[in-house]
Amino acid sequence: MPSETPVPSPPPVATGLDIASLAAELGGTGSPVLWEALTWEEAESTASALNAVIIPVGATEQHGPHLPLAVDTIICEEVARGVSALTGVPVVPPLSFGVSASHGDFGGTVALRPETMIAVVEDVIDSLHASGIRQFILLNGHIWNNGALDVSAEKLRVRHRDARVRALGYVTMYPGPEVDGHVQYGRALMHANFFETSVMLHLRPELVRMERATSHIDMDSFWDYRMDQVSETGVWGRDVADARAEHGGAEFDRCLLTTARAVAAAVREPWPDPTHRPGAMA
Repeated sequence: MPSETPVPSPPPVATGLDIASLAAELGGTGSPVLWEALTWEEAESTASALNAVIIPVGATEQHGPHLPLAVDTIICEEVARGVSALTGVPVVPPLSFGVSASHGDFGGTVALRPETMIAVVEDVIDSLHASGIRQFILLNGHIWNNGALDVSAEKLRVRHRDARVRALGYVTMYPGPEVDGHVQYGRALMHANFFETSVMLHLRPELVRMERATSHIDMDSFWDYRMDQVSETGVWGRDVADARAEHGGAEFDRCLLTTARAVAAAVREPWPDPTHRPGAMA
């Protein structure tokens, strides 16, 4: 009989964490489980074994003159791959277009309407639900996706009464003020800044044009604005030229570890006891 063709191992996760010991603690193998690399039979057995999946949601949008359009997708997918390696929860291919029209007239951005993103997420989760998955982590890499993902989660929890859906950002599991982005104001406007540039220098330095790096002094405001209304370069944040890979690696590791610990606990969290409402299941 011919020998089976070996399945290539996915690229290693770009982290300084002790992957082997953390995977032994959190339930993974140390290597990401990539949904697209599975056969249909493997997907069925994976679904029945762990009953959960990570869906990275990114964007394709301008990130100033020094970063590529795929920043939000790249960082989010790498965090998701690392979480999968540590926990064993499979990760599906990323949704690479986001709710990005508020970047205005900067070139390169490919945007979905919020209604479109809601419909796409519903279709993806409906398909995975039909494959036997019942727990869905929507891991977000672009803050303006939040509203659409929250609506999707609410609709899907109602539609699939046997499912659990949670949308969260890859930095959600540690306090926002601890994210060292060198941004004082602007809330959601933090963009192409010290944080993202540092993380990209760690993950994909060949895509970063530091000779073009520019900063923008962030300002306080009540309203949220289109990026082209408040920044001439598409950057929001200070000290971008000071970004460094070492800082990006430390921030990436913290995103990965805090998210992995949360996901490992979440997929094993007991489901609500239906007997707390006697007669409701009749």
